[in-house]
Amino acid sequence: MQQHPFKYPSDPIQRAWVAVQRSGPALLEKVEAQLKDAGLPALEWYDVLWVLERDGPQRQRDLASSMLVARYSISRLIDRMETDGLVERRECPEDARGQVVHVTEAGMKLRKEMWAVYGPAMREVLSPLTEEEALQLAALLIKLGC
Repeated sequence: MQQHPFKYPSDPIQRAWVAVQRSGPALLEKVEAQLKDAGLPALEWYDVLWVLERDGPQRQRDLASSMLVARYSISRLIDRMETDGLVERRECPEDARGQVVHVTEAGMKLRKEMWAVYGPAMREVLSPLTEEEALQLAALLIKLGC
């Protein structure tokens, strides 16, 4: 059976919406596949490690608001990462009931290993764009509040 190529709507707004909905997940899947092929954890692990390394220790809720990927399961994610020795929770000095998440040396090492795959994978999936087009795409998405 022959498959027909996907047809984008002709209405400009609908066309843009469909393109964003189709492209975003597809690009993430390609990057995730390369991480998986390299035996590395999911992209959300990188995201947590990078935010902690870049911005320093954070409360879990603040960490979630700084992430690039889905944050609905941050508590379970931090649990798994803590079990693997990549992060650790410590008491929050300002709030005895709260905890602050810190990246460990092992976490920083893993983030660097992941970047060695993630960086090139990102460039590969966006390689059809020129640098100017990549900047235009970023500006348009930022304009939409992304």
